[in-house]
Amino acid sequence: MRTEFERSARTAVGGIGIAGRLFFLDLSGGRIASVNPDGTDLKVIVEGLRTLPDGLAVDLGAGHIYWTNMGHPDANDGSIQRVDLDGRNFTTIIPEGATFTPKQLKLDQNNGKLYWSDREGMRIMRANLDGSQIETLVQTGARDADRRDERNWCVGIAVDADRGQIYWTQKGPPKAGHGRIFRASIEIPSGQSAAHRSDIELLFDNLPEPIDLDLDLANRMIYWSDRGEPPRGDSINRAPMDALPGNRRDPEILLTGLAEGIGLCLDLAGGRMFFTDLGGTVYGAKLDGSEKRTLLIMQGNLTGTAYAAPLGRN
Repeated sequence: MRTEFERSARTAVGGIGIAGRLFFLDLSGGRIASVNPDGTDLKVIVEGLRTLPDGLAVDLGAGHIYWTNMGHPDANDGSIQRVDLDGRNFTTIIPEGATFTPKQLKLDQNNGKLYWSDREGMRIMRANLDGSQIETLVQTGARDADRRDERNWCVGIAVDADRGQIYWTQKGPPKAGHGRIFRASIEIPSGQSAAHRSDIELLFDNLPEPIDLDLDLANRMIYWSDRGEPPRGDSINRAPMDALPGNRRDPEILLTGLAEGIGLCLDLAGGRMFFTDLGGTVYGAKLDGSEKRTLLIMQGNLTGTAYAAPLGRN
């Protein structure tokens, strides 16, 4: 039997005219909520989360919502959990301590994998959907001294499974302009390790403070939110993914004026994106940044967001 959320995800939404369902996390309220892409039909799915939820992924076909819990930033007590779309069957996938401070989360449904960035853990990680076979793919530091250097903190994550590549952000200190975006193969090169890889490519540097990522693979564009200092920060940005070093243009700033922009997700079939900020606002816009709309306000301190397309539509 379909859940209420599966049914609503199949129903065309007035105003925007393309079906789907948007999910977001409220850090301060400890809740996961869902809304139509035009901001109507707000539903709270889970509440009472007290371990700083941050990253979000939705598997509409299997009927699951996954999210990361940051835990206490000075303690190795992060975790990843899952519920059904109706908020039932609460399950811990990655137990406390198996990841330090997990942040953005991405689902590779075809290969049965979860990918996430681990901030204070200073690494990029993945596991099977049931939490087995936890792996570290990239390690940017190991000592307490490394952890104190926020340039080592991994925050955003995106996956190009077809090309076998991962993308991630290292945000740097707040408002410092030391943010970077990297790319590497998903698999560690033979004879190398997560801490010593020869295939890591720096795509962009000197960014205000890049946070969450998403990819438009058909057009080879990378999108990200940035919570850094204006005028370049508190923004949504994009840039070509494959420009060669020395031929890379400055990123295109699509939107500004966010209140600590965090969550970002794309609806590529619908030609639109959704994003959230710590100020408690949910936004929508076209992929070029035009037609920005405020969908919800005063929703708490918002972190991760995920768009679930109707089943059968990519």
